[in-house]
Amino acid sequence: MALEITDANFEELVLKSDKPVLVDFWAEWCGPCRMVGPVVEELSKEYDGKAVVGKVNVDLNSDISTKYGIRNIPTLLYFKNGVVVDKQVGVAPKAALSGKLDAHL
Repeated sequence: MALEITDANFEELVLKSDKPVLVDFWAEWCGPCRMVGPVVEELSKEYDGKAVVGKVNVDLNSDISTKYGIRNIPTLLYFKNGVVVDKQVGVAPKAALSGKLDAHL
């Protein structure tokens, strides 16, 4: 299951991770987010132990969303060594999302 990432645990789970991290910025009211959500859950299972996969609810965690300039959701940011190394805005097929994650393993 994808981790719930919040303003409080973001630094620990994302910035200090020794593995690549995929963060899905989403909201409950967002239709496209509901399309991407199940794919993110699948990726969290498939990459267990190889990468960290988590979700940030933008309505509940405005500090992170503001810091990374999240204006459209879903937005998926890929982190490596605490730095954003890739980005996907909007709905994308699972192969595109996993390909970007694979590039940073």
